[in-house]
Amino acid sequence: MAEAGKTLGDLLAAARNRLAEAGISDAALDARLLVEHFTRTTRTDALARPEQPVDGERVKAVEAALDLRLGGMPVHRIIGRREFYGLDLTLAPETLEPRPDTETLVDLVLAQARRNDGEDRPWRILDLGTGTGAIALALLSALPQASAVGADISAQALATAEHNADINGYAGRFSTRLSDWFAKIEGCYDFIVSNPPYIRDEDWRGLSREVREFDPQRALVAGADGLDAYRAIVVGCSDHLGIGGMVAVEIGHDQKDAVTQLFAARSFRLVAAASDLAGHDRALIFVRSQ
Repeated sequence: MAEAGKTLGDLLAAARNRLAEAGISDAALDARLLVEHFTRTTRTDALARPEQPVDGERVKAVEAALDLRLGGMPVHRIIGRREFYGLDLTLAPETLEPRPDTETLVDLVLAQARRNDGEDRPWRILDLGTGTGAIALALLSALPQASAVGADISAQALATAEHNADINGYAGRFSTRLSDWFAKIEGCYDFIVSNPPYIRDEDWRGLSREVREFDPQRALVAGADGLDAYRAIVVGCSDHLGIGGMVAVEIGHDQKDAVTQLFAARSFRLVAAASDLAGHDRALIFVRSQ
């Protein structure tokens, strides 16, 4: 496949076959994404002009990308970016790859904002463990007067989030803070949001290779019961919530009752919950009890 003179159609077919033969479940999609990215073509190009030639250097780049995919690296890690809530987000080694399930949390927060004072209020948002900035930036994209702070323990993650805010046009309403949960956080917020680590220690080895080897472990694993991060959030959030402020978190599929109990013990009540596309409990939102 490395020879020069391949057509785009040939390259796509060869890439798809190579991944399929190796047992990659989404071989056709992964092949298309990799070929499009490294040849700088589009799906329209492949459909309208499959006979167009691809130069040797770009063929080699596709081959190298396929080698990485066959080695277990997820396709979006290879490309270095992923779409989330209509945003184009750059990834880094110390950030999670944003996944569609997390859009459930964004939708839940937006529903509460609209139910309260509407989209045009200058909402103040704190995104704990912001990573790529996905949650905060998705909220800013739908709340035109809102501002957000993305907090993370990783300087690389914060640099990535700042870059994503810039390329998506939200740099003026987004800032970052290097902080271990609330340690360096000041002020009060209308929404404190987080997709925290929630995998149990014993479940780490059972994760797929794509997650275990390429997502940062400290962004996924949270103690023996998977609840350590929620404990940190519920202990610290009261000092940083404005009047009527809410805390919204993503959860594991079997953690709704346990997380609700943790918040209830600190005088928070559950006001809304949402399931992901698979029907699993995925997001909860709490308010302080009166």
